[in-house]
Amino acid sequence: MPPGDAQETRRRLIEAAHEEFAAHGIAGARVDRVAATAGINKALIYFHFGNKEGLFEAVFNRIVAETLAAAPLDATNLPDYAGRLFDAGQAHPEVLRLVTWHRLERADSEPPLKTVLTANQSKVDAIAAAQAAGQVTTRFTAAEILALILTIANMWTVMSPEAHLSAPQDPATRRALVVAAVATLVKP
Repeated sequence: MPPGDAQETRRRLIEAAHEEFAAHGIAGARVDRVAATAGINKALIYFHFGNKEGLFEAVFNRIVAETLAAAPLDATNLPDYAGRLFDAGQAHPEVLRLVTWHRLERADSEPPLKTVLTANQSKVDAIAAAQAAGQVTTRFTAAEILALILTIANMWTVMSPEAHLSAPQDPATRRALVVAAVATLVKP
């Protein structure tokens, strides 16, 4: 890597941190392991991100951007959106672990991440517009619909191992259930 290639350094650190945070959470992650995995001096983590929490925020911001690109919201077809979220979770289960770590370790102690707030607000606004156009139910607020869709799309990741024993094992069946549930939920 050429000296001074800050973008490449940041990219490698974020990729290594993605793995580290997914495996160990925020509290259990170690910046020395991130640096070793990235093949970069540990001091550069502090230079680029300030601290471990800043590094986690950079990882989470990248996850948000990648999820928005992989599963953009179409408020006129929310069942398909839920299916694409399910697909993204199947393709990248470590992202769902990172989201869980975020929820468990940062929910009450840190200010909300601006990237997440902005992404969610744009989704809520799009759902509200679809509601106003009569395309989506008004039984629930737009924010409630978004929360329900996110939960349904990722429901298989929060089930206990025992509950998984009686649940469908086939990913295609699971996806079909997600899509059907959201279709029922949002029908005007």
